Amino acid sequence: MANDTERVLIVDDDDQNLQLIQTILTPSGYEVRTADSGREAMKALESEPFDLVLLDVVMPDMDGITVLRRIHTDAKLRQIPVVMISGVNDLESVAKCVELGADDYLFKPIKPTLLRARVKASLEKKRLKDQEQFFLRRVQEEKLRGDKLLHSVLPHMVVEELLATGSVIPRRYNNVAVLFADIVGFTAYCETHDPGEILQHLESLFGLLEDMASKHQLDKVKTIGDAFMAAGGMLTPLDNPVLACVNYGLEIVAASPQLDPHWKIRVGIHKGPVVAGIVGKSRFSYDIWGDTVNTASRIESYGVADAVNVSQEAWQEVAHLFRGKSQGVVELKNKGKMEIISIGGPA
Repeated sequence: MANDTERVLIVDDDDQNLQLIQTILTPSGYEVRTADSGREAMKALESEPFDLVLLDVVMPDMDGITVLRRIHTDAKLRQIPVVMISGVNDLESVAKCVELGADDYLFKPIKPTLLRARVKASLEKKRLKDQEQFFLRRVQEEKLRGDKLLHSVLPHMVVEELLATGSVIPRRYNNVAVLFADIVGFTAYCETHDPGEILQHLESLFGLLEDMASKHQLDKVKTIGDAFMAAGGMLTPLDNPVLACVNYGLEIVAASPQLDPHWKIRVGIHKGPVVAGIVGKSRFSYDIWGDTVNTASRIESYGVADAVNVSQEAWQEVAHLFRGKSQGVVELKNKGKMEIISIGGPA
C-alpha cells in the first residue's frame, strides 16, 4: 500500500483515459488529481505539491513535450518524476521525452498491471532520491556546524589549512609579540561567589577580549583559567606586533572596570620567536611554545595591576610612542633578572 501522502497528477485531454487511470490508481492509496490540458497541468504543479506526473504526449494547446520541458527547467519542479503516456506508434516522441528527462513511459491502451508497476517504481525512486537529498543536507549541516566549531576554537588560517590538508604543519615564527592578560584577585573572587555567576562574568569578559583582539588583528591563542593569551604578527602579518599588543592591552585595561564585577586586568608582553602547532587528538588545540611565551607569562605575573607591562625588548619597539615607568629589575622564575616597564598613555 502506498503512502497516503503520495500525490499523482494525471494529465490527458481524453476524459476516458483520465477516468481509467484514476480508477486504477485510487484503490492503491494514491491521492490522484487530474488536468485535461498542459496549461492546467502547469497551474496545478505551480500551486500544489506532487510526487509523480503521468503526462500524455499528444495534447492540443500545450503538448506533453512542452510541459515536460517546463518541468525540468523549473528548479522547484524538476525533482518530480514524470512518466510519459503515448500511442504505440509514437516512438519518436517517447525518445524525445527520455532525452528531455522523462523517468519512464507507457503506451496506450493502458494496462492496469503495468501502470501500477511503473507508478510504484517511479515513486520508490523518488522516495530514495528524497532520502538521499535529506541525508546530503544533514551531512552539509553537520559539516557547517563542525566548521563553525573549529573556527570558534582555532584561528581562521589554521582552520583553512586543516580543512584543506587534514593537518596543520608546525611552524616557527620570528618577531612575534606574545600577550597574557590575567584577572587580578580572581582566586579570591571565586571563593565567595556562585559558580554560575563566575562563569557568566568570565564569558562576558572573554567575549570582550576576543572582539578587541580581532579589532587589533591579534590571534587569540587560548584561555588558561582566568588568563587570556594572544599573539601579534604570527598568523596575521603586522608592521609592529608589539604596538598592536600594547594598544590592545591599554584598551582592555581601560574597558574591564566598566564590566560587572569591575575586575582589574594585568597585561604582560614580550617579543621574540615562537613555535606554533596543533596538539591533541580527540580534543586538540592550537598552541605556541618557546622562551618568548614563558617570558611573557612571567612578565604578566610580576607586572603591575591595571597596566600593560612589557619587557625591555618589547619596550624598545614602542618607547617613542608611550610613557613608560620602570618597575625595576626583578628575578623572574627560570629567567634570571629582567627589567619590567609599565606603560601609561601616549608619550
